[in-house]
Amino acid sequence: MGSIIAEVGSVHDGSFGNACKLIDAAAQAGADTVKFQTHLADAETLRDAPQPSYFKAEPRFEYFQRTGFSLERWKSLAAHARSCGVQFLSSPFSEEAVDLLEEVGVTNYKVPSGEVSNIPLLERLAAVGKPVLLSSGMSNWEELDAAVAVLKGRVELAVMQCTSMYPCTPERVGLNVIAEMRARYGVAVGYSDHTLGPAAAIAAAALGATVIEKHFTFSKLMYGSDAKNSMEPVEFTALCRDLRDTWTMIGHPVDKADVEPYREMKRIFEKSVVTSQALVAGAVLSRAALAFKKPGDGIPAARYAKLLGRKLRRDVPVNYKLSEDDLL
Repeated sequence: MGSIIAEVGSVHDGSFGNACKLIDAAAQAGADTVKFQTHLADAETLRDAPQPSYFKAEPRFEYFQRTGFSLERWKSLAAHARSCGVQFLSSPFSEEAVDLLEEVGVTNYKVPSGEVSNIPLLERLAAVGKPVLLSSGMSNWEELDAAVAVLKGRVELAVMQCTSMYPCTPERVGLNVIAEMRARYGVAVGYSDHTLGPAAAIAAAALGATVIEKHFTFSKLMYGSDAKNSMEPVEFTALCRDLRDTWTMIGHPVDKADVEPYREMKRIFEKSVVTSQALVAGAVLSRAALAFKKPGDGIPAARYAKLLGRKLRRDVPVNYKLSEDDLL
């Protein structure tokens, strides 16, 4: 069975209460892990760094400062997640953020797409030695190869197919990359979903993604960069159910040679050879003398040709279900 991550990110907008309630809601919806983002503005960005096109409501530096939490708050969030039965995860956007999360006591890490080329950060995570999910949303193969080379063999690694578009259109999902990543790196592969609906995540699971990440919010109307591209609790609950059904299907291959589970259905719905008219003893069976009707517990319709030319042992009425005892 795979794992489902509810990506809260910064949708809490700096409210510790909202962050706790988002953990509650994600756990109730069926998430295995609740993921945040740990932004330390001074360590991560210059004040004049440009803003992304999808969120220009306030400067990024000020946004990161305003929505960040203290070490004690992060520890409380991690403890609250554990109390709800879900794993706590946060993406570090600087080496200093890794140091903070180590104090929090996280058990694994998620490398966000923009940090794939941040080799010093990857080297820090490799030194820590905890499992890493490596996103790939804006990286080419050369950049991913370099990142994997730093991490593989030093940490338990999974690579996540992702497309850094908000929202991501179906044409840019890149489901083909899932198999390519698995073959290229020989590690587990996941999918971080930026589409608006459930289809891409379910298709990714069907193609072998064992970790699915999806943005999560109370409401798409909430303020911030991610809410409008996130799933609300009702949608996320349905997604969790469908993903687990998908993984169950993958984990239970069906043997088409085994029809034993359908024996009663075959009896009810398949056809037997019957007479299309009353016939007398000694009559030679022709195609015109035969019909094919339910139930399927007589001579199967598929075997009708083997009856042609054979003689009847006794008189039979119309709609009589033939058996081998009736034939010479």
